[in-house]
Amino acid sequence: MQQINVLIEKYLSKLHMPTIHWTDVAEVFIIAFLVYHILLWIKSTRAWALLKGVFVIAAFLLVAVLFDMNTILWIVTNLFSIAAIAIVVVLQPELRKALEELGRKNLFSSILTLGTSKEDMDGLSDRTVNEIVKASVEMGRVKTGALIVIQNEQPLAEFERTGIDVDGIVSSQLLINIFEHNTPLHDGAVIVKDNRVSAATCYLPLSDNMALSKELGTRHRAGVGISEVTDSMTVIVSEETGKISVAYLGELERGLSADRLRERLLSLRGRSNDEKKRKLWKGRFRNEE
Repeated sequence: MQQINVLIEKYLSKLHMPTIHWTDVAEVFIIAFLVYHILLWIKSTRAWALLKGVFVIAAFLLVAVLFDMNTILWIVTNLFSIAAIAIVVVLQPELRKALEELGRKNLFSSILTLGTSKEDMDGLSDRTVNEIVKASVEMGRVKTGALIVIQNEQPLAEFERTGIDVDGIVSSQLLINIFEHNTPLHDGAVIVKDNRVSAATCYLPLSDNMALSKELGTRHRAGVGISEVTDSMTVIVSEETGKISVAYLGELERGLSADRLRERLLSLRGRSNDEKKRKLWKGRFRNEE
């Protein structure tokens, strides 16, 4: 037994283990905290798509390094500084908002709530689907224009900021009241998130798709525009004809009946659940309550 202890001591003496101080542990926690919140910020902005593009470019650069593609490496080396400046210019609005949020955020409460993040939404509930369908049909009958954006996987925080916070349970009465003529909230879009009306009077990007019919107005182009830059689904009620349309992934389907609208909304819920199952298989699920 003594010989074993001697061998262990000799082996450990050859290992140069650095001395760990409390400041080193604090640095690890601070860096982890900053990286976590930077990733959260990136995921809630358009920078998430940009980051995925950067990963694709990094993969090509790795191939270039492995195969000694000197010309490509020379071009990348000379363009790196320009690319860094371009990224800062492109993300200037998001960076400004991030700094503003950092100034308003309570860091101590953020640390205490790291492990209590909100569960992923399970998609639209049957009640929410029925209320949206009912409101759309009623507004179409009296030709009240409406624009309802349903969040899917990609967050819509940057569009919510352009509107007014509502945070109310989705109901046909609430939606009809919001889009009623001459009411303070009727102009703009409503965003539905986690089965709640999160914001109203939100501004959406207009589509520049030349294939869209010239008879379509700003409301329809806004509905298609938001579907081109996110994976959300938008329900549009025409003020001129009362017809119901749905925009999804840049495609516009017009003249929907109540049954067809319900089918489209339920299909969105199915896609959300499928995505959640894929995340579970990848091991990224959160603990169930």
